[in-house]
Amino acid sequence: MRRSLTSMSVRRKLGLAAAVLACAALAGIAGAADSPPSRLLVFEGPTGRVALSEWVLRRDPADAGVRRGWARGAFAGTPVEVPNVVDPYPYSGASGARNYEGSVAWYRTNFRTPAAGLYALAFESANYRATVYVDGRQLGTHQGSYLPFEVRSRLAAGSHTVVVRVDWRDPSQQSREGFHRTWFNWGGLDGEVTVRAIGPSELARPAILTTLSGAPGQPQQATVRVSVEVHNNGLARTIAPTGSLSREGQTVALHFAALSLASGQSATATSTVTIADPALWSPSSPSLYLLELAVPGESGYEARVGLRQLSWHGGMLFLNGRRLHLHGASIQEDAPGHGDALTPADQDGIVAELRAIGANAVRSQHPLDPALLERLDAAGMLVWQGLGPVEGAGNWYSYTPRLLAAAEQQARVAATAAMLHPSIFAWNLVNEVAGNGRDSAEVSYVQSLARWLHRVDPGRMVGVDIWGSHPPTRPGPLYAGVDAIAETDYTGWYESPRAPLAELVARMRARLAAMARTFPAKVLVISEFGAESNTLNPPGSPGSYAFQSRLLRAHIDVYAADPRLTAMLVWVLRDYPLEPTFQGGSISEVLPHLRLIEGLNQKGLFTYSGRPKPAAAEVAALYRALPEY
Repeated sequence: MRRSLTSMSVRRKLGLAAAVLACAALAGIAGAADSPPSRLLVFEGPTGRVALSEWVLRRDPADAGVRRGWARGAFAGTPVEVPNVVDPYPYSGASGARNYEGSVAWYRTNFRTPAAGLYALAFESANYRATVYVDGRQLGTHQGSYLPFEVRSRLAAGSHTVVVRVDWRDPSQQSREGFHRTWFNWGGLDGEVTVRAIGPSELARPAILTTLSGAPGQPQQATVRVSVEVHNNGLARTIAPTGSLSREGQTVALHFAALSLASGQSATATSTVTIADPALWSPSSPSLYLLELAVPGESGYEARVGLRQLSWHGGMLFLNGRRLHLHGASIQEDAPGHGDALTPADQDGIVAELRAIGANAVRSQHPLDPALLERLDAAGMLVWQGLGPVEGAGNWYSYTPRLLAAAEQQARVAATAAMLHPSIFAWNLVNEVAGNGRDSAEVSYVQSLARWLHRVDPGRMVGVDIWGSHPPTRPGPLYAGVDAIAETDYTGWYESPRAPLAELVARMRARLAAMARTFPAKVLVISEFGAESNTLNPPGSPGSYAFQSRLLRAHIDVYAADPRLTAMLVWVLRDYPLEPTFQGGSISEVLPHLRLIEGLNQKGLFTYSGRPKPAAAEVAALYRALPEY
């Protein structure tokens, strides 16, 4: 399935007649208090989903809810809309520290099923541990954030109560369990929740690969390969999926061979079509096609996809035959008052800020919400997408066989869920690795995932992000199967913030030259550069707005002049809460008189409230002088 199934998910055999009845009656599902279904936040997915957005929230700091029987839904609380963060304030001081350490909360909602059958509850994200109950019966558990998961149950016709217990206590323990974070520990149901009936067949894990023929700048012909996993929930039979790609009145039929499937069996169906003069996806023209897949009368899947070809060789990256030159910023999914449970307006704001600085690319350390990815697809923003554990610089927490297996599964689930998005140009497997990896487990993780991704998604690069202060001089086995190398470069901030500009420029150039020597055939990216800034420091001094602007200009000028570099990404687009005691990290040892706002990472081009700093205009002017892409 596109969404990972927990080991506790309920899978009972469905009779074909009952499944058809449930599928046909799907439109009759109603949400909380039998209200009209809410608009889906995420377009891509199985057809027939109904969003469950209206919930009741009850905090449980004493963790007494299980004992009091709240799993049955017998608790009062506050009406909220999901996605939801339980407490998006405070994030600094003593109260912020208590908030960061986490708590327990319960969510409750209702929905009505029009007929008996098997139903699936799908969650885009929950932080950190979630336990799901329906009508007082535990269906499954999930651990981790920014990862989709699903639970299932056979239900009678009528009203049903869904309860979710969320526990996000102890970030240190979360790290020991393989889920480290470099942002605030927001707790709650921070992703969309949907319910759907399961019919006699299911379609899942769609993938698309486009290969172009024809010279760049001339009319192109696209060979498009679409695959989808077909699962048979009924009796042994032959299933013939159908499909199409459509855009602006043009419809291209997808023809799949019929599959003979036993009850409970799955197989992959594939269709290849040729499209003359296609509308290709690119930053300058982010054309999207509607992909529709179906087993008529039983199941369906829809998504908006882009036809585009990525290729790379000789250290260069190409889109539709044209070399890419990327520039942008990293983002954190965080907004005041909402934490990481972003609203559509919050996501639109991120895209607007990227446009304001002239970006054509963006980087995320963790898997982005699919609704935000859909917006980035439509905006033509290329995405360097983080997968798997997010470690602190030079660290690796998944060092036992159990944790290593969980890390690999985390990355596979995240990549499978996002594979249709044309905006993603690289899967990044590790964050700020030092040297040739911390241990053999980290090396094994990268090697295993690189092989898997090249097999299931050959049209995208696999990358790793290196801690720029500790790069390897000779690449070890960790890098053998990697296509792209990113490095952080904090020259002028963590490294020599008081050095003359000429010295800083020389250091930046030396770092790029060292990258090229160490990785002569890899695509090269600078994934982070920047400096903290606010109004608390004297104008022109480190920590001031003028200092940030001056340093960013120096970096961008150096990077733009180096033909070996494919991408530069400012850290970070907007200030964000990190942890309550954060005061700039190691910079306080170098600049003891620096004044920073406790709890906030202030390297943003925009403040946490969304106000542009002077550096936003500086970066915009520099980026807009660069090639469009």
